[in-house]
Amino acid sequence: MATDPDVVRRSTLLDDDEAGETVVAPKKSKKKLIVISLIVLLLLGAGGGAGWYFFMGKKSPASQDEAAEQVVEGKEAEPPVFVKLDTFTVNLQPEENEERVLQIGITLQIKEEDDLERLKIYKPQVRSRLLLLLSSKKASEITTVKGKQQLAEEIVAAVSDPFYAGAKPLSATNALFTSFIVQ
Repeated sequence: MATDPDVVRRSTLLDDDEAGETVVAPKKSKKKLIVISLIVLLLLGAGGGAGWYFFMGKKSPASQDEAAEQVVEGKEAEPPVFVKLDTFTVNLQPEENEERVLQIGITLQIKEEDDLERLKIYKPQVRSRLLLLLSSKKASEITTVKGKQQLAEEIVAAVSDPFYAGAKPLSATNALFTSFIVQ
């Protein structure tokens, strides 16, 4: 019997009662490894391309219309301006002889960057308006999703009011909650 390096005697690997059988060890094919590697790379590339198209390449119809309107008006789409306000901690209106406290973090979204400077100048008035608004609420009014959405709208309205007679209103478009704790 010729000695073939691919043939291994099982007798060296198994018990004596199974000795004598020969098993052919599988050849390791470089071609098979290359083909598998190419398939894996192809799948990863396709997945990455699909992910890019889904998340980055495809815009919602509303944002496309908005971008088209801004281009028609002659101005490029500007990134939003966000202003983080200090954290507010207020006592809420009591319910059933139970007092609650609200701790809330708010970030305002404004359209015009000019309003950023006005917001800094009138910061004490903004804080006062928001403290009065927040402390007038009951916990049951603001703990639901609908209640929080309503509160966000009321915050935008309170901040957007002119700071003095004849002044231009602030261009606040959204109030975003960065923290919301009711205790």
